[in-house]
Amino acid sequence: MGDSDSGFKPKISSTAQDPVLKQAEIAYMKLIEQKNRERVQKLQQISKKNRLTGLVIGSGVLSVYLYSIFAVKQETFLDDFEEPVKIQQ
Repeated sequence: MGDSDSGFKPKISSTAQDPVLKQAEIAYMKLIEQKNRERVQKLQQISKKNRLTGLVIGSGVLSVYLYSIFAVKQETFLDDFEEPVKIQQ
């Protein structure tokens, strides 16, 4: 347990047995990375447009709501309403 070489890690040396990526594999990886970057960029643009559309629709709904509240406050047809005088018999 208390050996001084317990934390020793063997040095890794590259030999002919190590897997080596071929040029075609490296080119394919670069192509996939490029396509992924394009996909992410497209998704970010769509997300930005969706947020803008949501804000426009939300502000439209809010403005219609506020207008309707303001318009109802302006109505005065019931303000002058007086109950008819009851005739006593």
